Amino acid sequence: MDALITAAGRALTLGDPLGALNRVSLREDPPALALRGVAMAQLGEFVTARSLLRRAGRVFGAREPVARARCLIAAAEIALVLRDLNEAMDALDRAQPALEHHGDRVNAAHAGYLQARCLLVIGRLDEAETRLSRLDIQALPLASRAGGLLVAAGIAMRRIKAKPAHTALDRAAAAAREAGIPALVAEVEVARRALHAPGAILSMQGESRPLKLEAIEALIASNALIVDAMRHRLRLGDQVISLAGRPTLFALLRALAEAWPGDSARETLLRKAFGARFVDESHRARLRVEIGRLRSEIGPLAAVVATERGFILQPLGTEGVAILAPLHEQEHADVVALLADGEAWSSSALALALDVSPRTVLRAIETLAVAGKIDAIGHGRARRWILRQAPGFPTGLLLSTLLPAR
Repeated sequence: MDALITAAGRALTLGDPLGALNRVSLREDPPALALRGVAMAQLGEFVTARSLLRRAGRVFGAREPVARARCLIAAAEIALVLRDLNEAMDALDRAQPALEHHGDRVNAAHAGYLQARCLLVIGRLDEAETRLSRLDIQALPLASRAGGLLVAAGIAMRRIKAKPAHTALDRAAAAAREAGIPALVAEVEVARRALHAPGAILSMQGESRPLKLEAIEALIASNALIVDAMRHRLRLGDQVISLAGRPTLFALLRALAEAWPGDSARETLLRKAFGARFVDESHRARLRVEIGRLRSEIGPLAAVVATERGFILQPLGTEGVAILAPLHEQEHADVVALLADGEAWSSSALALALDVSPRTVLRAIETLAVAGKIDAIGHGRARRWILRQAPGFPTGLLLSTLLPAR
């Protein structure tokens, strides 16, 4: 291995892509192509980076499986940034076994961290946590260690566990400072601000206020019956009843919770659950059927009792009824929430993360684009979507140094 390749690799480790390019920009050998690809990715030139890494991987070929696997890892991380999640996970599944087989444990662990990050993006928290638990975080390079701890913090935040989230972010901040990479330090600070910001709106007996993560965790630990409008479920302590696939039933439940401790009129329920402007006997019949289904679903936690003018929600042995709602409820809020991470998403990645059909996502995208809330980047299969209010999008790249196996 020559001195220029070593120096370029060291520059990338320190977050200096321009310094790396100064050393290898005119070279066409596979190690230089790989390092140029990583540098271009860190500068945001993803198309060029992908091309360079693919060229390097082809030239390395079967004779140098470790170097080729490292190119796959870098390409997978670019795919993760661009939200080509299927491509990223496929590349990581191919690269990690090859690296472990040939004893490159550091880059194999980096691949494992990236797999956990992919799983976190699409909401598979159990799988992400299992993948992360198999890694020795302290054995990772500092940049990858900070990234792994950010994933751990993300899992804790989504599970509404404040203390583990704070601990993971503190460790990530220490690793980022020790690594001396400004972009990584900034990424940790963004996560820290998100942790300290309000995460939901609490509505209870006609009053609303924002809640931070610690307050949401305390509410869940209380004896309150919680209507979770962010995940479409009803919960009381550790008991959870999901209505994620039953939008009509959840709309009825929420309308009843909003009226608690009073009852909700039939006309109000029909309007909120069915969008009915004019009420006739067929609407009333449908309401009776859906109320019966709701009773059956939520029976272990609450009852729905008929009154003279409508229905009332009666929690079973709790301190009251609370509604947790997103900070900014809007049409297609689930799509907007994913785009809010600042990255550019493909429609197929959005469909995978939301577990809905591609056509459903396309309809949402068309509506949001017409409303001027999102912008398109690229054309055809390369088209990606970002929030309009975002002034560009951070790459979040923590690419490992690609040194050839020689």
